[in-house]
Amino acid sequence: MTEYTPQLRATAPTALDTLVRCRDLVLPALRETVDRLHPWVGQMAGFVFGWCDPDGTPSAHSGGGGKAMRPALAVLAAEAVGAPAESAVAGAVAVELVHAFSLVHDDIMDGDERRRHRTTAWKAFGVGPAVLAGDALLALALDTLSHAAGHLPPATRSAAMGLLSSSLVELVNGQATDIAFEWRPWTGPDAVTVEEYKAMAARKTGSLLSCASALGALLGGAPAEMVTAMSLVGRDLGTAFQAVDDLLGIWGDPVVTGKPVFNDLRLRKKTLPVVAALASGSVSTRQLADLLAMPVDTPDPEWTLRRAAALISEAGGRSFTTAQAYLHLDRALRTLDEAAMERTAAAELTMLSEFIVHRTH
Repeated sequence: MTEYTPQLRATAPTALDTLVRCRDLVLPALRETVDRLHPWVGQMAGFVFGWCDPDGTPSAHSGGGGKAMRPALAVLAAEAVGAPAESAVAGAVAVELVHAFSLVHDDIMDGDERRRHRTTAWKAFGVGPAVLAGDALLALALDTLSHAAGHLPPATRSAAMGLLSSSLVELVNGQATDIAFEWRPWTGPDAVTVEEYKAMAARKTGSLLSCASALGALLGGAPAEMVTAMSLVGRDLGTAFQAVDDLLGIWGDPVVTGKPVFNDLRLRKKTLPVVAALASGSVSTRQLADLLAMPVDTPDPEWTLRRAAALISEAGGRSFTTAQAYLHLDRALRTLDEAAMERTAAAELTMLSEFIVHRTH
């Protein structure tokens, strides 16, 4: 596997401006929706979104947690088909609620204690309360979209609910596949293949970005072919997003990511760089597999993790994953180029797409 060296363009500042604009549009509706919850559950939800500390004290960064990429995709998709941004707000709120639900439950399943430089919900409140908070966010997502779609034609209302519900099924199935990977051997005929991993990522991560893009276009009144095109854009961006996430899970800067370096290796997760390295047939494959099979509490765990990361790079796992991120970015951009869209929104979608791959956390 050869090294892949992309030519990066300085698009992040403009993309960040777009993210802030879309987040500021969606945030009031998101807060209003969360306020419908029981006060205790609402406090946990507020913590998940970064609005408050575990005791309910407003956070120093209470403007909103995370980058809000999914709501931005929904808003920009609506604008790209010539509709006002406001037409996509309910859809943007719904996908952000689903995303938050998935993170809360994902942290429980993975045992992650830190996210976005803060304690995770289950660590702050306990597993049971965190499960309840995640369930509440999911229920709110479905209820929000259902009520917002009430004024739409029956076919559009049905399509909107169908997009969200089918994405949820895909997300859950993708997560189940990811967990099942943990039981598979590192090497041999039963090992996880690159294609299996990519299919899982397209479901687990790609489904919700696909839903956000398609939902924005649908709520904006776009014809079926445009909704399909935006769904494909989101799917490819989601696959690219997961590839970058996998790179950051091993080599990301803890100061930026909020998680320890080599975190995914520490958890022995079968991410794309690992799977690709093990499938490469490199002379280091056996040594890498032996290192990954070692117990987490080895005498010198940090050395084990550093050596495993080095072997993954030597076997081409890092460069392959980078190339996959750019492959799916290119596919998303080609789909955008071929669709008839409003120019300004299409340009913002392009910059946001590039930002997804160029991000550092």
